[in-house]
Amino acid sequence: MTNDQSNPNSINPKQKYDLEERTIKFSKDIVDFLRKLPQNSITKPLINQLVRSGTSIGANYSEADEANSKKDFLNKIAIAKKETKETKYWLRIIAHTFPQFRDEIRILWKEAQELNLILAAIIRNSNTKK
Repeated sequence: MTNDQSNPNSINPKQKYDLEERTIKFSKDIVDFLRKLPQNSITKPLINQLVRSGTSIGANYSEADEANSKKDFLNKIAIAKKETKETKYWLRIIAHTFPQFRDEIRILWKEAQELNLILAAIIRNSNTKK
């Protein structure tokens, strides 16, 4: 079996635990998906919102990784978590606008949800440690 990162069934232990790479991949997947959508006066703002929130998850996680303090770290993780919620919102609106893309959107929404749960666990675990 190969370690093809585009194949979710491939076995690569580092991929499973490297959240920075996972958030980068998610950002790229969002951008690649949005390139497929036709733009007009209604869809352009939706696309802009999704590209901002979807790529901000990884950017904030990356900043958290370089935080100066625990408080700064938790703040950046909390922002990244909020961006996952916003991303899921925009994905739902885009699914309504482009029903023909619902299957692709569902995959992106699921990944945003998983990232949300991971970030929530990081916050929970960091708050329980002294």
